[in-house]
Amino acid sequence: MNTLSKKERRKQYNTRQVIGGIYVIRCQGNGRTWLKSTSDLKGEQNRFQFALSNNSSPTPAMLREWNQYGAKSFSLQVLEALEKKDTQTDREFADDVQALLELWKEKEQMEIQ
Repeated sequence: MNTLSKKERRKQYNTRQVIGGIYVIRCQGNGRTWLKSTSDLKGEQNRFQFALSNNSSPTPAMLREWNQYGAKSFSLQVLEALEKKDTQTDREFADDVQALLELWKEKEQMEIQ
């Protein structure tokens, strides 16, 4: 069994590659979409998979559709990933991800019109 000390696990966590980005959750039942951003894409994907496996809505905003169409009707798709630079603070990275979300919202509005 490979066990790491608390110090080694903390070091691995702090030196991991951080990837944020923009993703969309789609409900196939009615075509509704939720455009979202996160500073931790892998964590968000894990939370979504956990929600699917437990048949529980990932957010209260999706609860009505989740109950009506079921977990299998939902999918998560990464639209754009952004890697955190070594020189960036967490706040700077979150601001960059938020700016990227605003660009995607503008793009979506242009496609709708």
